Amino acid sequence: MTDTLTFDRFTAEHLEGALRLSRQAGWPHRPEDWQMLLRLSRGVVALAEGQVVGTALATPFGDVAMANMIIVDAAMRGRGLGRSLMERVMGLEVPEWRLTATADGLPLYEKLGFVACGRVLQHQGLVAAQAAPEGVEWAAQADLPAMVALDRQATGADRADLIAELMAVGRLAVIREGAALAGFAGLRAFGRGEVAGPVIAAHAEDAQRLLSYLFAQSPGAFLRVDTTEAAGLARWLAAQGLAPAGGGIAMRRGGAAAPETPFQCFALAAQALG
Repeated sequence: MTDTLTFDRFTAEHLEGALRLSRQAGWPHRPEDWQMLLRLSRGVVALAEGQVVGTALATPFGDVAMANMIIVDAAMRGRGLGRSLMERVMGLEVPEWRLTATADGLPLYEKLGFVACGRVLQHQGLVAAQAAPEGVEWAAQADLPAMVALDRQATGADRADLIAELMAVGRLAVIREGAALAGFAGLRAFGRGEVAGPVIAAHAEDAQRLLSYLFAQSPGAFLRVDTTEAAGLARWLAAQGLAPAGGGIAMRRGGAAAPETPFQCFALAAQALG
């Protein structure tokens, strides 16, 4: 490839090239996963001789934006392309940015003002057959406003579009306390099988009940769950047959300190959002 690069807005015509890059990086995304991301995000691509050699997406969540799918072709690394992509995609003006960094990407994000604020842990494997716990049920369309409100309380972000998208492409399970919604969790097709998340619950026990309900729907299926180190679910997930499979560093730039919120288990890692 030549050193002549151009940058363009990420559109559907770039999806095939983006898929090539994610496969080169060893990420499990299907075309459908990229399409979902593009529906929720705005993005930038780098082009060399018409071929996609870099991608970056920004997913807006009200006053928060998530930078994700920052990928540079292996043949183009070491030239500052990642920084150029980030600077362009971060043209979206919001008070706070978040992302999940790999060890390789950490130095770049630190130079851009991001600060580490935790660890994201990825677990995956074949789900063992189990009975569905009581007190958990599938969400109805009428539950959408309550789920959005609970999610906003837990994350400090307005992820209404994401929750609506998850209802359209997957399923959401809920726990109720009387007439009130106490927690929810999503399940959708992704990569090699399915991904569970986000999970929003008042405490770890409810998070486990929600996840157990989702696990009971797919015995023997390949499932992925991204959680946070602070959530304390890693040992429990491993006992369910979902082995540790890496993860990343949660980072943020700007915004207030993390709010005092109910138990949180975000599916905000780039790969999980994808």
